[in-house]
Amino acid sequence: MDKVRQLNVDKDMKISQLIDQFDASGVLGSGRVARSCNILADMIRDEGMSVFMSLGGPLIPGGLRNIVTQMISKNHVDLIISSGANITHDLLEAFGGSHYRDEGRDDEELNAEGIGRIADINVGSDDFTVFESEITKIFEDISSRKSKISIQELLYEVGLLVDDEKSFVATAARNKTPIFAPGLIDSMFGLQLWMFTQDHDFTVDAVGDMHYLSDLVFDSERIGGILLGGGLTKHYTLASTLLRGGLDSAIQITMDRPEAGSLSGAPLQEAKSWSKAKCKSTLETVIGDVTIIFPLIYAAVLDKL
Repeated sequence: MDKVRQLNVDKDMKISQLIDQFDASGVLGSGRVARSCNILADMIRDEGMSVFMSLGGPLIPGGLRNIVTQMISKNHVDLIISSGANITHDLLEAFGGSHYRDEGRDDEELNAEGIGRIADINVGSDDFTVFESEITKIFEDISSRKSKISIQELLYEVGLLVDDEKSFVATAARNKTPIFAPGLIDSMFGLQLWMFTQDHDFTVDAVGDMHYLSDLVFDSERIGGILLGGGLTKHYTLASTLLRGGLDSAIQITMDRPEAGSLSGAPLQEAKSWSKAKCKSTLETVIGDVTIIFPLIYAAVLDKL
């Protein structure tokens, strides 16, 4: 057995150098972070691998918007599966809104001021008013050309009409990187979409996405997964590969624990029993905050490429 190597921290060391020390140590959370970094670097280097990334939880309001957009621009991901909330908050910023840091406020006071809270992130109702107005204009444009559309096609059309180079929805559309959002209706975007369809002949076909997604899966030599957070987006990513025997490689970062039996806290190894990850696949699960851990991993990966 290899000995555990103790960590050294130097004043001017790079993040990749610290992660390399995590790798040499190889234990506990630091070892898992290092292995995840190596797996992600290998996935990106592998020209025959399609990389699917799922975005669960408040990752865009939590500060990862530019990183997701950068990964799309650099072709480090080939497909996004996002919650409706992350799409909503990306577009809110694209339309001029912002997310704010303000800890310790009373929630009833926030409510009176028209402010919604996501942990220590605040969003004003005025920004959502602008969002509602702008997204309705976009729906009007799209519905004038199409009366029936899949969720993925809708997000592509939305992205083409958004003028913001920092928007991951807009960048994905221009790069032709598909975005799937199986839970899109469960968001402010979905609420506005439902309201729009009440007096417009406009139908969004959720099942229609499955044909396109299935083709992408079977056209891929190998599939890697970057699973950020859990829930529906994680499962949709895993399940999309079920009919071809599962993912070939994947990393997962989640705050959830496995004891309750939830999918969000399930280690990736469990996916092998369902053929959602191949029996010889390379997998790593890190328990921790995505907004802390993933930027460190990706920064180190950029040094390795």
